[in-house]
Amino acid sequence: MERMKDEGPSSQDEPSHFEDAQLSAEDRISVESSVPVENVFIDKEAVYKLTEGLLSHYLPGLQNSKRTLQELTQNQLILLDTLDQEVTKFRECNTLLDLNSLFTEAKVYHNKLVNIRKEMILIHERTTKLKKRALKLQQHKQKEALEREHQREKELERERQLIAKPAKRT
Repeated sequence: MERMKDEGPSSQDEPSHFEDAQLSAEDRISVESSVPVENVFIDKEAVYKLTEGLLSHYLPGLQNSKRTLQELTQNQLILLDTLDQEVTKFRECNTLLDLNSLFTEAKVYHNKLVNIRKEMILIHERTTKLKKRALKLQQHKQKEALEREHQREKELERERQLIAKPAKRT
């Protein structure tokens, strides 16, 4: 049974010679302790070709997978940015809704203030009319009181004139 093991670093740029090397007993024991010690010959060209074959078989698929993963990562980043923008839009919408409700509430209170102002103007006009009316009534009462007083004075004067005066004797 032959096992293949690289004997030291090999350069991929320059292929190694076709010479076979035999591993020492210590190297063979360190390779696999459960395998009985035997002579192993390594063909460096075979190792190189097997490595190249293995790489040429799996490398395109791995590179494809790497490219696909990079695209997926890029798409994920784009999706995260888009999602962040949507979240920002929703927050702005909520802010706008809050602002709209505040403006609506402000409009309601403004209308209430306008109504209160109108009521105050009406009340002011009524009180002004009532004051004028009260003043007229007061003036009318004073006039009546004056007229009564005047009438009473006339009556007193008339009574005085009607009272018989003793004639003067001469």
